Amino acid sequence: MSERPDGGGPPWTGRPAAGGPDPDCVRHPGRPTALACTRCDRPACPECLRPASVGQHCVDCLAQAAASAPRRRTVAGASAAGRPVAVPALIVVNVAVYALTALTAGSLMQNYASALFDEGALVPALVAGGEIWRIVSSGFLHIGPLHLAFNMFALWIIGREVETVLGRARFLAVYGVSMLGGAALVMLFSNPAGATAGASGAVFGLMGALFVLLRRLKLPTGQVVTVIAINAVLSLSIQGISWQGHLGGLLFGAAATAALVHLGAGSPSRRRTQALAVAGLAVLALVLIGVRAAGLLAAGY
Repeated sequence: MSERPDGGGPPWTGRPAAGGPDPDCVRHPGRPTALACTRCDRPACPECLRPASVGQHCVDCLAQAAASAPRRRTVAGASAAGRPVAVPALIVVNVAVYALTALTAGSLMQNYASALFDEGALVPALVAGGEIWRIVSSGFLHIGPLHLAFNMFALWIIGREVETVLGRARFLAVYGVSMLGGAALVMLFSNPAGATAGASGAVFGLMGALFVLLRRLKLPTGQVVTVIAINAVLSLSIQGISWQGHLGGLLFGAAATAALVHLGAGSPSRRRTQALAVAGLAVLALVLIGVRAAGLLAAGY
């Protein structure tokens, strides 16, 4: 005796004798059918059948097969991702924050005159004084529309590629660690009273992530290396650009991605190792921030 794979519907007890009436479809009682699933041999109407390599399978057998099939995974251990979700969500958040600062400043071009901007920018001396939210909030603030447009364009182009391989959760972890790494180097090497803002630390982290992924997949890295080199030159040659945030994001983003793709993937123990390695990088960034904050306090800031 056979039953539906999902446990529902009436059991199928076999076909009637030759010459008897056609049985009812197991999913549609009262609908006689001469067709049957070639996998489970239950009667099924045309609405409930799908073409298969051999014969035709009912929708219940197809659902059962899909549920038991192993999922394809990437080199980072993530399920094969579909359309990116985290990247457009981050872009929406950044644009919304910019709109809010522009609204409160009363100027689209000089949004940095907003009190909200003043309260969120990364100022090492103020972080040392206890305003630790600036470590994160500064990563969503931008100085003028061109700054926003450049970072969001880079996030869209690079971020989609990285999210596709890493998956949403791992992508957000790399993005967050890159942001913390950028903030750590700003704390260590920037003017204690200077203000820094922008998503470029996290974006540089994604550049580092893309380089690591291409190396792991044995794909050409020339283009991403060129992009990183050009941006490094611009960071060092143009006044007002935070090379510290860019370098910190690049190093921490690359390190976090290397942990995800080189520490193994698949088994629960390996996933825990990945999580611990990425969390360790986040803790390292926070320790560097804490050490610098303590030093600024000792210096009288």
